[in-house]
Amino acid sequence: MTAVVVAETLVLALLVLLVGGLLRSHAEILRRLDELQPAGTAQAAPVRASSAAHDVSGVTLAGDAVHLGLTRPGSATLLAFLTSGCSTCQTFWEAFADPRSRLPDGVGLVVVTKDPSHESSARLGELAPPGVRVVMSSAAWSDYEVPASPYFVHIDAAGELAGEGTAQRFDQVRSLLADAVADVAEADRRGSRERALRAERELAAAGIGPGHPSLYPSGGGSNGAG
Repeated sequence: MTAVVVAETLVLALLVLLVGGLLRSHAEILRRLDELQPAGTAQAAPVRASSAAHDVSGVTLAGDAVHLGLTRPGSATLLAFLTSGCSTCQTFWEAFADPRSRLPDGVGLVVVTKDPSHESSARLGELAPPGVRVVMSSAAWSDYEVPASPYFVHIDAAGELAGEGTAQRFDQVRSLLADAVADVAEADRRGSRERALRAERELAAAGIGPGHPSLYPSGGGSNGAG
């Protein structure tokens, strides 16, 4: 009987060691798979409760109140949510200071940090390049549900949220913005063509075609006045 108990104990101990080894091996595999993810890959934002754009209210580095009406039609804006501490954010502060690092035409840049209670205005003043607008607004981080920094939000010229996500290099952000701007331009072209075709169909339905007198207020036809 004693021999059976000893044998069962040894088997149980071996099973425990085997399971422990499998768990460690599984954890190591997961760690290595995570390391194989491409460094600096831009990632789209997770689905969140609201996809609406928000105005940004806060203070400048000088402590002056500021309000950005981003939800009104105007020019497109890239909101860059950065901090003064993260190492990846540092690469973007440097990129924004480089004149070769340009956003697509028609897209303005606003860097959004947290309130002065979380960030040092003096330190941000050292990081912020001349000409780059910086707004300190923890409320904006909450409105856009920013999960971590760096984080980027693209507001299009119609005042709507066109895209958001994370990135580790400026060229990724610029590429994504360029694609978004091109998509908007193509949509505008398609819309213009569709409006022109719709107008032609409506005129044709009313009996108005090429050369119709109503198309020439001066009284001339399609070949001009005689």
